[in-house]
Amino acid sequence: MAGPEIAGRPARIAIVRGAWNAAGGAERFVQRIAGALAARGIEVTLIARRWAGQSEAGLPPATRLIETGLGHHFGRVGRDAAFAREVLRVVAQERFDLVQSHERIPGLAIYRAGDGVHREWLAQRRRKHGGLRQALGDRFFGGHAVVLRTEQAMYRHPDLRCVICNSEMVRNEIVRHYGVDPRQLAVIRNGVDLQRFRPPSPAEREQARTALGWPQGQPVLLFVGSGFDRKGVDVALQAFAAAGLGRSALFAVVGRDRHQPRYERLAQRLGIAPAVQFHGPQPDVLRWYHGADALVLPTLYDPQSNAVLEAMACGLPVVTSTGCGAAEVLPPDAGAVVDALDTAALAAALQQVLADPAQARAMGQRARQAIEPYGLSRMTDDYLALYNRLLAAPHEPAA
Repeated sequence: MAGPEIAGRPARIAIVRGAWNAAGGAERFVQRIAGALAARGIEVTLIARRWAGQSEAGLPPATRLIETGLGHHFGRVGRDAAFAREVLRVVAQERFDLVQSHERIPGLAIYRAGDGVHREWLAQRRRKHGGLRQALGDRFFGGHAVVLRTEQAMYRHPDLRCVICNSEMVRNEIVRHYGVDPRQLAVIRNGVDLQRFRPPSPAEREQARTALGWPQGQPVLLFVGSGFDRKGVDVALQAFAAAGLGRSALFAVVGRDRHQPRYERLAQRLGIAPAVQFHGPQPDVLRWYHGADALVLPTLYDPQSNAVLEAMACGLPVVTSTGCGAAEVLPPDAGAVVDALDTAALAAALQQVLADPAQARAMGQRARQAIEPYGLSRMTDDYLALYNRLLAAPHEPAA
């Protein structure tokens, strides 16, 4: 599908995202969608506070980059407010045909809810950590209260035409929490580069394991994600220990968390430290996917985990949670979906997935088959179809 045109010229579309983080899934998504849209002839502009160089960030050469900077501001709340003002100023000056924001900024026509619903995330966090005092603080004080007010203002703003949701889970949460007209909500799942993320050949698998220092016959459970509390590293470690896998398997963690020593100490207390490896954030995780036997992600809240999609594309069985939007595309015979806080159920699922290498390979094959309809081309076609609808009927909802 070719890109939309306006009066015989390519459509001018702006994408808004705060800043580049090489380990961030949202930033990698911006990189992918910008490249895919540019390849279809759309003039893409990225508006950001700051961004890496185009080659480092993987942006296509044709992408225009506007870095707003911030000037004087105080704290994260001030930073976000200043960026929102700068974005609205740039949008008013540039007169783009469509502006797709990946940040909560009231007054823009399209919002991609890639970070999910903040109100739902706080509810899930309280389910894990509890506390009436925390609940009241989240609602009325501090940064979370500001995000909640901004989120509500954005969803109720008269200029909002469309919210792009990357899972049905997020779509339902927006309706439930904010009463948004379902006609304004479009579900477009993240696309996966199915040529790059693919099952390894036996030689590629052996090469990956050798490079990572993993014995060829030892099962390896892989975790990929930053923000260990939200993504469930503690629960995964507890389940790994409860399943008795510390004596026969390895648990490899790829991702960033400033509290990593806390999780290293937890592995020590559980008696599984020799079997647990913390590899830190990695700009390219393909080698880890190719060497591993299964992916585990018992996340409290993840609207649409790229790690789950990429692992499935690489032919890995996946054990994830009911709080993960990507679980919607995982067949029951390609892994397991459990409550993020149910350590016993998670331990049982890990035992089942790693019990038989032949069974794990068969589950991984089914995972690959299930993800094949969700390539980058389909995602791009879905976005272009949405843009065409919005441009053809400027005053109507998306659907």
